[in-house]
Amino acid sequence: MPFAFDSLREIIATMRSNKLRSGLTALSVAWGMLMLIVLLGAGNGLANGVAYEFRDQRINSLWVYPGKTTLPYAGRGPGREVKLTNDDYEQLRRRMPAIDHIAGHYYVPGERAVSYGAKHSAFEIRGTHPDHAYLEHTHVIRGRFLDDLDLSQRRKVAVLGTRAASFLFGKGEPLGQYLKIRGLSFEVIGVFQDAGGQTEPDRIYVPITTAQLVYEQPGRIHELLLSIGDSNLEQSRDSAERVHRLLAEAHDVARSDRRALHVRNNLEQFASINGVFLWIRGFVYVVGGGTLFVGAMGVSNLMLISVKERTREVGVRKALGATTWSVIGLVVGESVLVTAAAGYSGLILGLLVVELARRYLTGVPYLREPHVDLVLGLSASLLLVLAGILAGFFPARHAARINPIQALRG
Repeated sequence: MPFAFDSLREIIATMRSNKLRSGLTALSVAWGMLMLIVLLGAGNGLANGVAYEFRDQRINSLWVYPGKTTLPYAGRGPGREVKLTNDDYEQLRRRMPAIDHIAGHYYVPGERAVSYGAKHSAFEIRGTHPDHAYLEHTHVIRGRFLDDLDLSQRRKVAVLGTRAASFLFGKGEPLGQYLKIRGLSFEVIGVFQDAGGQTEPDRIYVPITTAQLVYEQPGRIHELLLSIGDSNLEQSRDSAERVHRLLAEAHDVARSDRRALHVRNNLEQFASINGVFLWIRGFVYVVGGGTLFVGAMGVSNLMLISVKERTREVGVRKALGATTWSVIGLVVGESVLVTAAAGYSGLILGLLVVELARRYLTGVPYLREPHVDLVLGLSASLLLVLAGILAGFFPARHAARINPIQALRG
């Protein structure tokens, strides 16, 4: 222990005698570690932000949007509007048994005035099926969601978003109460919350069959959404193609006309974005690793200069009986001290920057909960120390090979 303490004191004294050079080298190492940690935190925050954008929908879901034909087909010209119907919903359920959840959306047209007593406002009214709750992460916090009996009997029932329920009923009990939607009475059977966008709490869901009947568009569906269990990316693509083929045949649409029937594959979009982030992570590791490598090279150069300046000192040590490994240990010890202290400082500062970003940059789009795995950070510090050992070993080996007589003459 006394020997180790004396060596440490000697290393510190050597660094003090070259404050500027040692300080700049340590700064380059600390900056490299800081940049690596900040980039890793930003990469994780971006990945979380993208995943958050899919919070409102099942990642493995397919969405079908009708449009207008752009290609002639079966004797019919382009420009024809494609309209989805209940028959399309039933055909997909019947011909694609792999579908585990499917729902349609019917958007109530015109002014959507809703009232309860003296309170009046406009909310988005949407007709849908029971599986909507699964496909769009709609969580019922009071009462229940729509069921098959509501649809088959065309009941006038409604499930309210939290903000709509709060506005209409305040702190009162909404379940069992009757509100009016464009003059027609609907019984409130549930209240839901949704992790989606800002408009979700203002939404009201009613049975799609009721909406179609009341608003005189029997069988009309504005969009379809469905999921195929725990399908992988390839299976999801095959399912999307089959859905497009079945609906194209039913509506006399060319198979290549993607504007007439657009099928959005959430899993494919998510995989594409994740692929981009894999490249981003690789870029982060290359940039961060390169910065650390430059810092390690700076330490190596520092040791080379230090050894050259201390040639006579090393010669005296060896003439007095210093062993090769004692000389190597002295030089490597200085290298490790610089890299360890600077690397740890960069690690702590980087974690602090990431934590501040997590707390105060909550409103930045596509940046959510940036963080760095502590194990990964400590592993980077350990690798930096190992790099410091290597950076000091080669100059140390050169110093240990110095001939004492030639060193004293120099």
